[in-house]
Amino acid sequence: MNDITENIWNDFHKELKNFILKKVKDENIANDILQDVFLKIIHNADKIAEAKSVQQYIYGITRNTTIDHFRKSVKKNNIENEYTLISEEETESLNATIADCCIKPFIKQLPDKYQVALTKSEFENISQKDLAEQLNISYSGAKSRVQRGKEKLKELILACCNYSSDSYGNLSDTEGKNCGCS
Repeated sequence: MNDITENIWNDFHKELKNFILKKVKDENIANDILQDVFLKIIHNADKIAEAKSVQQYIYGITRNTTIDHFRKSVKKNNIENEYTLISEEETESLNATIADCCIKPFIKQLPDKYQVALTKSEFENISQKDLAEQLNISYSGAKSRVQRGKEKLKELILACCNYSSDSYGNLSDTEGKNCGCS
């Protein structure tokens, strides 16, 4: 193990295992997934060293590896069992974790007016009409602010991860490399 992977192991392996364990509910499977995660971390050590946020990058790898596990289970068994279905509660928990470690840091890079608009409308579930009242702006102004905020957020994510989008808005990885932010 090189220095960066050793540091990541020392700093994050327990946290990552708990993250995985919450999703799969089986210690042996969690250990297998964690092993896969660290193989990917070792393989991508040079990219991780250049990442703006090591934590975002490794949580992206962990999330994707956990999802891959569920996909493989579905294909392998072709039946539903306790490991192939993620409950709505688990999905919400995963989405919240992804938002906290991957999306919110990008939002914090936006100008204040877009940060507020996106945070309130997307994470606090405040309607755009109520947002307009809170910010003392017109309803169309609130809608525009949220829309512009989303566009600026998209630009930040695309710039970070070296992604591009086609005319339909579908993302593609321009270098065949995934930064783990997705």
